[in-house]
Amino acid sequence: MGTIYEALMLILDVVWFVMIAHIIMSWLINFQVLNLRQPLVWQIWNGLNRLLEPLYTPIRRILPNTGGLDLAPLVVFIGVIILQRGLINNRDWFYGV
Repeated sequence: MGTIYEALMLILDVVWFVMIAHIIMSWLINFQVLNLRQPLVWQIWNGLNRLLEPLYTPIRRILPNTGGLDLAPLVVFIGVIILQRGLINNRDWFYGV
């Protein structure tokens, strides 16, 4: 069961890092530090969007429309942190201690 715990923690860590990269990149694009007309920037941005849209779409359906402010990444980010803390607090169950 320890392997399941470690695999879940690894997946949540990867999601966390991908979300951080997506959030920082969105800020850099909005402040015109990065330009989406550059092929490499477009490919990275498109890849991050394809990875994270399945997580964001159900949350966007539930949240009220706030205009230009997208709260779905914040909600998913908080959810990932809560799941990580929940796994850490219950790690004894996975290791049978």
